[in-house]
Amino acid sequence: MTDWNDIADEVAAIEQRVSDAIFEQVRAQLRDDDADTAHQREKQLAKVRRSLQKAEQLLRGSID
Repeated sequence: MTDWNDIADEVAAIEQRVSDAIFEQVRAQLRDDDADTAHQREKQLAKVRRSLQKAEQLLRGSID
């Protein structure tokens, strides 16, 4: 039997890793004076992060 709460926890952990990657990537590119690329990459990773947050919420909602 699937434990939805465990899966939701795993998705939340991945979301945190993506969130950390966003800040790391943007900081590195800003240091390299590549603000345009940093902005585009941040937008892309932010979409991934929001999708993971939504997936977590949906999984937790299926528990109730």
